[in-house]
Amino acid sequence: MVRFHKGDLSIEVPAFGFGERIPDRFAKANDNVSPEIRVRSVPEGTKSLAVLVHDPDAPVTDGWTHWLAWGIDPETTVIPEGVSGLPTANNTDGNPQWDGPAPPNGHGNHHYFFHLYALDTEIDPPTTISTPEFLRLIDDHIIEQARWVGTYSYD
Repeated sequence: MVRFHKGDLSIEVPAFGFGERIPDRFAKANDNVSPEIRVRSVPEGTKSLAVLVHDPDAPVTDGWTHWLAWGIDPETTVIPEGVSGLPTANNTDGNPQWDGPAPPNGHGNHHYFFHLYALDTEIDPPTTISTPEFLRLIDDHIIEQARWVGTYSYD
């Protein structure tokens, strides 16, 4: 059964407009820091928030996970640039941290989806959890979700 997670939850990445190019400083080849994320309208009953940054344009089967963090307090309104200390799963590179955009040279423009999930529970998965496993784990616990999209290429 398909469940829609619609509501007023919103996410904004003020370093770039929706659908616009992500500034170079956030890219893996540069400062490689996560951008500030603003959170608004967290629904009642939320016990924790999670963030997934994913590039579906990567030339691998399930796309590329750049960041997967959870255990974010539902009272949070700003996740600071370069944040550390959040429970974080290994990204596709195998590191439990933010790894910024790094599309293959000549591969064109990639889209980076910043997903925000409001969950009705707190979770504590292993840092080795894959993105598909994480999404299956939280699926029945998502109250609402929101997303912001940026682009990046070296072309």
